[in-house]
Amino acid sequence: MTTTELFDQHVAEYEEWFRQYPFVFRSEIEAVREMLPEGEHLSGIEIGLGTGQYAKALGIKEGIEPSTPMRVVANKRGIETMNAKAEELPYGDMRFDFVLMVFCVSYLKDLGAAFEEAFRVLKRNGTLVVGFVDRDSVIGQEYEARKHESTFYKHANFFPVTRISDELTLAGFRGLEFCQTLFGPLDSIKEQQPVKPGFGEGSFVVVKAVKKA
Repeated sequence: MTTTELFDQHVAEYEEWFRQYPFVFRSEIEAVREMLPEGEHLSGIEIGLGTGQYAKALGIKEGIEPSTPMRVVANKRGIETMNAKAEELPYGDMRFDFVLMVFCVSYLKDLGAAFEEAFRVLKRNGTLVVGFVDRDSVIGQEYEARKHESTFYKHANFFPVTRISDELTLAGFRGLEFCQTLFGPLDSIKEQQPVKPGFGEGSFVVVKAVKKA
């Protein structure tokens, strides 16, 4: 089964996660929001937007998603979607002010190629924001330990922060900044968590990387 087929067949289970962990989701949203560029009339996309939960919460109007059933739900949330993969974006060069990738890095076939494509479609001084679970964190270790019994995580690759940083640098990005949230085991999070700078404590890490002019 391909990753796309996996998500095709488990849309309801994917959606249920957001109902089961509302404070985890809110904490992640605030961490991502802190790293997105500010300003009026900025153009941006989300890559691997799933059912549009993150895009909707963050006001992002368009993006790509290879799973047709996921795109259907995202469209109902008002997100304009295209059937495409991160490694081959259907956009022209230097088109967007920002690109967002949340969790999709764990399911990419070629992490470096995806970052290079994001670099290509960004304007000069544009921003790539990547949110992911740090493999070396509490929740990252939980996910690794439960991979064999999880619908989604058995096909996922969880990366340490150093791997993400290295791949971003190789793709040409500079000025990396980090923030983090989700402190403690997943099922212990019963309220919205703070967002702190850096990484190494929180399980959800967000990195902002800039395409320098």
